[in-house]
Order: sequence, then structure tokens, then C-alpha cells
Amino acid sequence: MDRLLEALSGFPDVLIWMIFLLENILLTCMVLYAGGLILRRSNGESYLYTKREWLICGVTNVLNTVVTYMGFWLWQRGLIGIRFGFSWMVLADFLILFLSMDLLMYLFHLIIHKTFLYGMIHRLHHAATDPQPMDLFILHPVETVSFGGMWLVLLMLHPFNMYAIIIYLTVNLVFGLIGHLGMEPLPAGWRETELVRCLGSSTFHHDHHQDVEHNFGFYTTVWDRLFRTLKR
Repeated sequence: MDRLLEALSGFPDVLIWMIFLLENILLTCMVLYAGGLILRRSNGESYLYTKREWLICGVTNVLNTVVTYMGFWLWQRGLIGIRFGFSWMVLADFLILFLSMDLLMYLFHLIIHKTFLYGMIHRLHHAATDPQPMDLFILHPVETVSFGGMWLVLLMLHPFNMYAIIIYLTVNLVFGLIGHLGMEPLPAGWRETELVRCLGSSTFHHDHHQDVEHNFGFYTTVWDRLFRTLKR
């Protein structure tokens, strides 16, 4: 993995941008395909996205590419440290990333909802009361850049393991997809287990889209429980 990053450093900037843009587009396509497949198999539904939704999704992909490139640029200049090699620290680093980003995004999300920022930037995402997979990417540019900025700052504070970063980014996409399915893919029995009740399930985030005063967490319900914003 370290050799791959070193190899990228030798590429022209334009080619690096194209590689990162292609990466983000492929990840978006994978999420939309997986989400559509789950919906069709569960209830036979399919969703046709509008030109406006595709346009906003495209803008989000471009901005995510900017964030990806900025992370690479900061790494090249030693402002972001990345450790390589596989050890027990992969799990520790992943848990730090998972819980830290969950807290940061919870606080940012809460502030947006409780201030004038909701009408300015977040109402766009909440136009969907019954979210679909595409809604994961229907974000105001300020939100996309802000989430990316928090991610980069966190990476600058500690040299995380590369495998932990990859696992976190994968888990982030999975939670994003699950939260915007508009239906609950888990069997009823699973939903009552303590583990699932502590995670940001599809029902948890769907409830937030229908009740904007509760359920501000992303990956877990921990912060909503702690700050009493969990919908009962």
C-alpha cells in the first residue's frame, strides 16, 4: 500500500485528479447499484432519479475528489502521517476513527439543525422524507466540504494505520447506504438486539428524516442517548 502511494506521487497532478475522481464515481455507482438491488429484492421497488439529483450527486463526487486530493497533498508534505503494516493497532485505530467521526458528525449535524444553517444548507438533504440510496450524495456543497474537512483534521492529529483508514471508509459507505434505503433490511429479531439498538440502523436514520428534532447520529445511537436526542 505504501508503494502504491509512492507511485502516485510520481504521476502528474491531472492524472492523480482523474484517478481520484474515477475512484469516487465507482464508489458512488457501487452504492447506488447495491441499494437498488436491495430494494428490488425486498419489495420489488426501483427508483428513477431526476436530472437534478444526478447533478447534485455529480457535484458531491467532485467535492469528494477535492477532499481526497487534499488528503494526498497533506500526506505528501508530511502533515498527515500514515502507518503501514498489519497488527492489533489496526482495530484500535479503526475504533478511534469510527467513534471520533461519529461524535464530530453528530455535533456538526446537531448544530446545523439548531441554527439558521438548517434552512441555508441542510434543508436540501431533508427534501427526502423517505430517503433513497441517492440521497446519501444529495448534500449541499458546504456540508460535503465540512464533513471532508473534519475527516482531514482528524487524520492530521494522529498517524492512523492505512488498513484502519480503508476499513473505516468502507464502513462509512455501508452505514451511509443503510441509512438511506428507506426501508429496514434487517430481520425483526435482529433489531431488538442490544448491538443493533446501539448502531445507526436504517430505521434510526429514516426516523430522523421524518422527525428532524431527533436521531442526529450517524454510526451509533451513543451520542443521541447521551445528549437525550434519541427518538423513543
